[in-house]
Amino acid sequence: MSGGGNNVVNKVFYAKSYHPIQAGSIDGTDVAPHDNGVRRALLCYNAGLYDPSGDSKAVGDPYSTLFVGRLSHHTTEDTLREAMSKYGRIKNLRLVRHIVTGSSRGYGFVEFETEKDMLRAYEDAHHSLIDGREIIVDYNRQQLMPGWIPRRLGGGLGGRKESGQLRFGGRERPFRAPLRPIPHEDLKKLGIQLPPEGRYMSRTQVPSPPRRKGSVSDREEGYYREKSSVEREEEFKERSSRRSHHSQRSSSHTQSSRRRRSKDREEHSSRTESRSDIKERPRGMEDRYGDNKGEVSGRKRSKRTEEERSHKRHKDMYSHHHRRSSSRDHYSSD
Repeated sequence: MSGGGNNVVNKVFYAKSYHPIQAGSIDGTDVAPHDNGVRRALLCYNAGLYDPSGDSKAVGDPYSTLFVGRLSHHTTEDTLREAMSKYGRIKNLRLVRHIVTGSSRGYGFVEFETEKDMLRAYEDAHHSLIDGREIIVDYNRQQLMPGWIPRRLGGGLGGRKESGQLRFGGRERPFRAPLRPIPHEDLKKLGIQLPPEGRYMSRTQVPSPPRRKGSVSDREEGYYREKSSVEREEEFKERSSRRSHHSQRSSSHTQSSRRRRSKDREEHSSRTESRSDIKERPRGMEDRYGDNKGEVSGRKRSKRTEEERSHKRHKDMYSHHHRRSSSRDHYSSD
């Protein structure tokens, strides 16, 4: 056995599953029922007399459904819809009424289009006012909390002091951190949730409701909310170190990639420059640098020039010879 100590004063924890004996305990460590309501709820709990899926009126998506309690008996469906619609689009709404008189029982269920809208209302609508009454909101424990027993069978959560049947572990009345020794073995035998020693929450923290399976971000968010400040700090340091290591690896990889790209650009630039030099060389330079195309064209030009010169010489010699022959004929005729 171990005690909580002074360091857990004003610290609380919330029930993740329902057990009638624990719900009747202010610190969640009772091992025996203390009133008739708890005994009745325990009988239903052990005998399995309550089936939450047997309620034909409980329809819709439980993860998108919000419980609204402490409503005024004058509040109507239209008033409730108008008040809750500012948190998101409403898909369905049910105000629970007396089966005989038809008057409001003071609570209802609001199903939103998305789970995100329900979470917004879960966080912001708690202790808001509707028709002059301060309301409370909670997730749909009837369908989502294991072992749930309703108030009419001696279970439920919350309650008023004057009733003498307060129930703890919920959002409105959480369990207080135990100041007395915790009977671990007895709680384990009864299947009661053990207090999370060293991981208590403060009253200002909002407990996270159950999330749909497969929603990784939602589960991480709920897990993070239930962490103590010390654990959150340690987790933050661990994540920071992982991010730092990853950023260092990414930085080295980036630098090597930059070096490779710079080297590739230099090689590409040198190849481009060599091509431009070849294109811009004058013809004389092409011949001098030994370019095949320049050499061939140079040979053709020199050969054509020699042929032209030879033809001109032959032409000049022929014309000279013709003039001399003409002159001789002229003198001979004289």
